[in-house]
Amino acid sequence: MRLTAFTDFGLRALMRLAAEPERSFTSDEIAGEFAISRHHLIKVVRGLADAGYVQTQRGAGGGFRLARPPEAIRLGEVVRDLEQDQPMVECFRADGGACVLTPACRLRKRLSAAREAFLASLDATTLAECAWPTPPRRRKAA
Repeated sequence: MRLTAFTDFGLRALMRLAAEPERSFTSDEIAGEFAISRHHLIKVVRGLADAGYVQTQRGAGGGFRLARPPEAIRLGEVVRDLEQDQPMVECFRADGGACVLTPACRLRKRLSAAREAFLASLDATTLAECAWPTPPRRRKAA
């Protein structure tokens, strides 16, 4: 299963926040540490806030921090929330998609089971277990 960049960035940000759960971070800080797009990260943080994983504060001294203890956040829950609008394959779309195999497809049930096994594995892991222990070193441009 391939996760979107949105979910990837969301997991990275949460891992970093989990290392220092009482601290607030700026989007510039996290984007710089992980060498990711600040613009995209801002959208991700908004999604994390909407889902209840982070609290945000605007203005001077603002930033974002975990809204819940990292031990209370399951990775499967995060991935479900951040990937909810991204079907794995066309036939998983809310409208059923337009795949001509759908009426007699033998793959859909197996893909669904694989997705659920993937998410169940992530459900067994808390954010605290994946906390980023130290700030990552920024890679130098080649």
